[in-house]
Amino acid sequence: MSDHSHPYNGSAPPRPSAADMLGFDPFDPDFLRTPYTKYREMRERGALFRTPGGLFVATTHAHCSAMLRDPAFGHGSDPSGKDDSQEPVDSFLRMDPPDHTRLRALVSRAFTPRMVERLRPRVEAIADELIRALPERADLVAAYAYPLPMLVITEMMGVPAADYGRFKRWSETLVRSLDPILPPELEAVIREARLEFRAYFRELLAERRSNPGEDLLSALVQVEELTEQELLATCILLLVAGHETTVNLIANGVLNLSRHGGLAQAAERPREVVEEVLRYDPPVQLTSRVALRDTELGGVPMPKGTSVLALVGGANRDPEVFADPDRFAPERFAETQEAGRHLAFGLGIHFCLGATLARLEGEIALRALAEAAPKLEVTDPAPPYKDNVVLRGLAALPVRLGA
Repeated sequence: MSDHSHPYNGSAPPRPSAADMLGFDPFDPDFLRTPYTKYREMRERGALFRTPGGLFVATTHAHCSAMLRDPAFGHGSDPSGKDDSQEPVDSFLRMDPPDHTRLRALVSRAFTPRMVERLRPRVEAIADELIRALPERADLVAAYAYPLPMLVITEMMGVPAADYGRFKRWSETLVRSLDPILPPELEAVIREARLEFRAYFRELLAERRSNPGEDLLSALVQVEELTEQELLATCILLLVAGHETTVNLIANGVLNLSRHGGLAQAAERPREVVEEVLRYDPPVQLTSRVALRDTELGGVPMPKGTSVLALVGGANRDPEVFADPDRFAPERFAETQEAGRHLAFGLGIHFCLGATLARLEGEIALRALAEAAPKLEVTDPAPPYKDNVVLRGLAALPVRLGA
């Protein structure tokens, strides 16, 4: 689905604009700075409404939760679907059962709480190394928030550190494929990045078959149930999804802590800070589903094939669930009645596979920075955001570490 305008010449109807399709303009500078005002306005219009482009939008926590849990809603993907390279393009992220169930079960073994906890010493060491290398003035996204989760996931997978630059470029491109609205010129760029990524992983996987190690790639190539194309799609998903959202979690966390009481909170209560960042300014702002059969949502009929957008960023500030929702208050997650109720990791069968790892990385990254640079100052009061639709993340975060 692309977002562009052109004169109607009678041969094809014009495509709807982003604003008509989504109910808001995701590229508007004011929206990028603070989308939550718009989400509140939409929620006050109704729990569920249809945009001019024909998309249903769920705005409340109750409606978003219900849709994400309901097996009547899914991705409606055809795992045999091909792109121009004649290869399947979907990972299990966009699959429905039974394929989703099978593939997720195979990969989830590497992300159990016990397996993730084993990574703690290495994540702490990476955070300390990156902090020691920070100059007095730095772009915290480029120098800290980005490399930390990238180094963790590449080490987990057994990807050579020398290829970091290529992964960064591919990942920043491929993450845009999550967006429901794409500029047409970006579609070809995404396709090319996907082809390059696959070609790279084909060589790396072949090498691991001949010379297996202790890494995740070596483990995956031993799984006979995975086809070659499923294996390639899974590798790309793990590398992209395994760090992009955590980059945003760390950077969004630093920015919001600097605006609301200072970084010291991350040293005092790291778990609660991470949960509040996930609620207050989540890396994933929205997600979509398709009715897999005739069903309903909140009493509204949803014929098979109906598309619904869940505004996760808005649901996380629903006053029916969170008291004083526009206040950044990590202490709220010390209270059991609100713990775990945000939707930053989704719900149901598509609950984020890497949630435990993201939480671990976020807590370590923010706490280590708070302890090393308690007087850190964000020097740009309005730092720039990437123009992604699904993910909310800073393009840069200029900081001064302070004495």
